[in-house]
Amino acid sequence: MSYSYFEQYDDERTDKLRESFSEIIQNVGENPEREGVLKTPERAAKAMQFLTQGYTMDAEKILQKAIFHEKYDEMVVVKDIELYSLCEHHMLPFFGKAHIAYIPNGKIVGLSKLPRVVDVFARRLQVQERLTHDILECLNKTLQPQGVAVVIEAVHMCMMMRGVQKQNSATTTSGFRGQFEKQETRNEFLKLISSDLR
Repeated sequence: MSYSYFEQYDDERTDKLRESFSEIIQNVGENPEREGVLKTPERAAKAMQFLTQGYTMDAEKILQKAIFHEKYDEMVVVKDIELYSLCEHHMLPFFGKAHIAYIPNGKIVGLSKLPRVVDVFARRLQVQERLTHDILECLNKTLQPQGVAVVIEAVHMCMMMRGVQKQNSATTTSGFRGQFEKQETRNEFLKLISSDLR
């Protein structure tokens, strides 16, 4: 059986977004009937739904489906999780990496769920500060660990393509709860995410 790629979109939402993008194309001075952009409104409508699909997802439920009881109580780190989001101020992309750690308190979670949680919150109109907080609080509430840490490093197209147009600036945000509020534990985490263990 051959591989088939399938995406499903809400027809009513797609139609409304398509009309809006058609108006945008016209309002910026382009001819919406020109061959090259004739199908752009529909493509953009589907892309926008894909990029904001986090509104239809529940991060806590994703975690709850993969929680296992284990006695392990040392730090678990998943670093370099790619993330892509849209800045809520200009609806331009920002992208980078998230680094997550938690110290279990009798429960661990399937490792693939941590990147999924990142995607749930990143696939919304966001600011990096709230994105960091949302991930941190979701993990802390759902896993109830001894501690949790989140660091996000990202570049923002709204700073690179417009406004100040600074091409080499990056933004780092962080959040710490529980054991990670202690300097020694926090330093261990920061050392692990900055080192190359491969």
